Amino acid sequence: MSFTASIKDEISKLEMTKSENIACLSAIIRNNAKYSDKYIEIATENGNVAKRIYTFFKDIYNVTVDIDTKKNNTFNRNNIYILTITDKVNIILDDLSVIDKDGNYLDMPKEYIASSSDEARAYLRGVFLSKGSINDPKTSRYHLELLIDQKYESVFVQRLLNQFSLNSKIIMRDNKYMIYIKDSEKIGDFLRLISASNAVLYYEDIKILREQKNMTNRLNNCEQANIDKIIATCNEQIKDIELITNELGLDFLDDKIKEACIYRLKYPETSLLELSEIISLETGNAITKSGLNHRFRKIKEIAKKIEESKKEDG
Repeated sequence: MSFTASIKDEISKLEMTKSENIACLSAIIRNNAKYSDKYIEIATENGNVAKRIYTFFKDIYNVTVDIDTKKNNTFNRNNIYILTITDKVNIILDDLSVIDKDGNYLDMPKEYIASSSDEARAYLRGVFLSKGSINDPKTSRYHLELLIDQKYESVFVQRLLNQFSLNSKIIMRDNKYMIYIKDSEKIGDFLRLISASNAVLYYEDIKILREQKNMTNRLNNCEQANIDKIIATCNEQIKDIELITNELGLDFLDDKIKEACIYRLKYPETSLLELSEIISLETGNAITKSGLNHRFRKIKEIAKKIEESKKEDG
């Protein structure tokens, strides 16, 4: 089962008040129904969503709901559940703020549908049940979208979302209006908003694991970068020492500089700190990383003078 399907399963089983049920059903009809003055038809691939819609109509309006199933022709092969209502159609559509008293479609639902915070959250549940999807957090990107057919309905839904500081955006896609959220924190907040508690736990667990993995990768990359830097520095130091050895000989150097050269050649890939500890341990003469770095600066200066002299002679 997909992450989106599991969310829909969960929120379709929530207990809500009558006004919340009306708000949720209004969103479902406005976003996922065909209707006329003779019928209302809703199709869904989710069996639990179909059961909940059936219960809405029975409990709120006490009407008969016909349920039919057919095979989906797409590759997922899920059944499609089709719910049809032919009784009290205009009364229901008017009560759910889909049409006005004269049968005209309402661009936005009337204020009473989502006037309270709980009713607004219920309306958003209905929109998600109808038109919503969220990428599984195991995938490479965070993405929530609601694909709305009608322009003013999309504006209304966006306003509800941003009323809860979710910072949603709208773009056109295939002549529809896609409301989307990409911020991982905001997607988690949306799941809390619609009371998808199990989905929140799963989402946050996977999100934490991803963040830990990313942090580990960053640390590994940083460590590798440091190793590469150490090796490059060691190679430069060895190059300087070899130049001095070939042109002057190590005996030309004072004892402390000569000692640094000998130990660098002996331990060609150790860091400056490790090399200072080795020299201190093996010679009994303590030297700090800073002190050893000072010696290698002297070595570089001597090597640079040799190179300049060779250029002048050449």
